[in-house]
Amino acid sequence: MTIVKNVRLFPRTADAPAVDVEISEGRFSGVSPASDTAPGHSEDGPRSNGIGAEVVEGAGRVLLPSLGDVHAHLDSNRMGQTFRPHTSDGTLHGLIMDDRENWRLGERSVAGQAAFALGTIIASGGTRIRSHAQVDSDCGLERFHGVKEALDAHADVLDFQIVAFPQAGIVREQGVRELLDAALSEGADLVGGLDPLLYDRDPVSHLDTVFDLAESHGKGIDIHLHESGTAGVFSLEEIAARTKALAMSGQVTVSHAFALHTNPDAQVRRVLDLLSEAGVALTTVAPQNGVLPQATIAEKHIALGLGEDGQRDHWSPYGDGDLLRRAWQLAFTNGFRRDEDIEHCLDIASRGGAQIMAGTRPDGSPLTEDACFGLAVGAPADFILLEADTVTSAIMDCPRDRDVFRSGQLIASGGELLGGLRLG
Repeated sequence: MTIVKNVRLFPRTADAPAVDVEISEGRFSGVSPASDTAPGHSEDGPRSNGIGAEVVEGAGRVLLPSLGDVHAHLDSNRMGQTFRPHTSDGTLHGLIMDDRENWRLGERSVAGQAAFALGTIIASGGTRIRSHAQVDSDCGLERFHGVKEALDAHADVLDFQIVAFPQAGIVREQGVRELLDAALSEGADLVGGLDPLLYDRDPVSHLDTVFDLAESHGKGIDIHLHESGTAGVFSLEEIAARTKALAMSGQVTVSHAFALHTNPDAQVRRVLDLLSEAGVALTTVAPQNGVLPQATIAEKHIALGLGEDGQRDHWSPYGDGDLLRRAWQLAFTNGFRRDEDIEHCLDIASRGGAQIMAGTRPDGSPLTEDACFGLAVGAPADFILLEADTVTSAIMDCPRDRDVFRSGQLIASGGELLGGLRLG
């Protein structure tokens, strides 16, 4: 057993009472008012309290759930490398081709750079990640293999999934279906897709390939949908219909879903009803021009998770691997001011991602009462300790000094992974 003493559990006010949190077999097993009878602080970290338990001194810090990046591109980030000016023409195809022309010029291998990014993500509080790995006629499976190597090396401290992602389309390039098939056979957890109508310009063939591969391998689906307006509505309708027909509830995710902020409210609500009925999940990367209707999504019990997309890559100079800062960005781009709205952004960054990876719908329960994915007794003891007054102030201030725990074990502190896991 581990006892985390004197912490404030997801506090909504600065005077929230401190508690002691018990952890057994990697899960929260009890919460009680803070006691002052335990021995004093030890600079060596957790130590015995004389009754067989290890003690972590919380020192009045805030305890938050760990976070998840459920839309990452570990094969394309350039964090920690020499800064490179942006050179794309700004179109979707231009961005894709600019990455294709330059990704081999990085200062680390794909595996080394992915591992470097993982170190930053985990140290920020991330204990789960879903990463896309590009599969196309240019790179074959090279980028997929690099991402898989890095993730496998961090399996002890991270829950992860890999998407075999056809960034350059499926129909417009030869051999992509076979490459996706091979990646799924080699361990990819999901098959991806990209703008079946406006990029591949053959939505039937594109979606047939994605769903056929997922069904034949028994894997999930994660489709990037930048399509807006009526084009995006068409693709969302098709994805929902196929998901429902194949009984794939909980196994299909749409990333971005820009159609949900570029159509009339009545149309958006109708499409969200279709997605909810089919059991399709959503992810956002908190873009300035792509705010999703979070309240309506929650009302319809659709799983919604947060990701960083790329970080300082050939697509964009933004992103630094800090998932708490991305929760701040989600609140900022929505224009939220009220604490409950900002707290919901952290819920999306934490519990939302966990639900997506588990294929589970939200049930509307408060985070502190959720025994599966939240902070209630029975939930996995994956959490962050940091100095803050409240949940909202933690998001606003993004303190860098954080202790990150997975299954009750300290895995990162002060911005660094423990145990020499950070590679690259």
